[in-house]
Amino acid sequence: MRRKRVTLADLAVRLGLSVQTVSKGLTGKPGMSEETRSEIFKLAKEMGYLTRDQKSTLAYERISPFPLLKRRFVLLHNEQSMNFNRLLLAGLHDRFTEFGHAVDPILTPPHLGAQSFRDWVEESGLAYAEGIFIAPRMDREMEQLLLELPMARILLNFPPPESQVDSVIWDVDEAVHQSVRHLVRAGHRNIMYAGDIVKQRGFRLRWQAFQEAMREQGLPADPARHATAPFHGCEVEWAKDFLDQFQALHPTAIICGVDEQVAPAYYALTEAGVDIPRACSMVGILNEQTDRLPFMSRPYLPIKEVGYRAADRMLWRLANPTSPFEHIRIRGPFSVGSTTRTM
Repeated sequence: MRRKRVTLADLAVRLGLSVQTVSKGLTGKPGMSEETRSEIFKLAKEMGYLTRDQKSTLAYERISPFPLLKRRFVLLHNEQSMNFNRLLLAGLHDRFTEFGHAVDPILTPPHLGAQSFRDWVEESGLAYAEGIFIAPRMDREMEQLLLELPMARILLNFPPPESQVDSVIWDVDEAVHQSVRHLVRAGHRNIMYAGDIVKQRGFRLRWQAFQEAMREQGLPADPARHATAPFHGCEVEWAKDFLDQFQALHPTAIICGVDEQVAPAYYALTEAGVDIPRACSMVGILNEQTDRLPFMSRPYLPIKEVGYRAADRMLWRLANPTSPFEHIRIRGPFSVGSTTRTM
């Protein structure tokens, strides 16, 4: 059956508003509450209504808003990425649902050789997916094998050198610069970085961004003055080394750059009698706020938004298979919580 065209009048009747009000809400014009605007957008999304600008964008990118075929995509992740995989999957699912497509998560097995990898691709049904999304924290060998698969691929990470792949990722470089500038504006000059700077490309980029941000402020960024030891999953051992470094340097503020190291650092300090933020301010680069920690001052990492944008990029790639590859970084705002204070 032919799909019924959704009009502004349909939305207006459902919402009990005038057509002019609905149009004003969808085009971003002032003169209404954000609650009403949100209700208009929500219903438009549910009913599949597209504004003229949205239709133009989809047409430009050669993406059909009402595809004839339902496509199946796969999000590949491992146990190390489980904590943010849920957010990535939610973003992918939200966007693909609008087009009638599906996305399934698949956990990659550890330590696969080339032959066993080919067998696993066939047995898991991966070979029959329209395209794959490769989550962060994938080990180098597995990532390289996945990048060589003959299908559309989107890397949800910073791309390695010479990789022929589109990538979408939250901008940790911007997040670290926001963190340093927030602390400097609050009067802090003795700032210590805490976090693994070795295991992942994203970890190394965070440390490089910290060094650059500190230099821009005329502050030292000597690695010997920071807690940059590798994190192997043992919170107690890492926290002891971190606390030793803190007590040797007496910083007035700390930036903890890796999600799973924020809680060990915070509790190591509080158990040692350090009052946060009176004695020391703390910024934690968290994937998301948790009940395990106080309301943390942190740069917002738009992980779900990355999934949503990556879905668009996948559909674009399928429609434009010979176009140049692109690297997309999604930026978020800085959120001031209860763990930092002005000097």
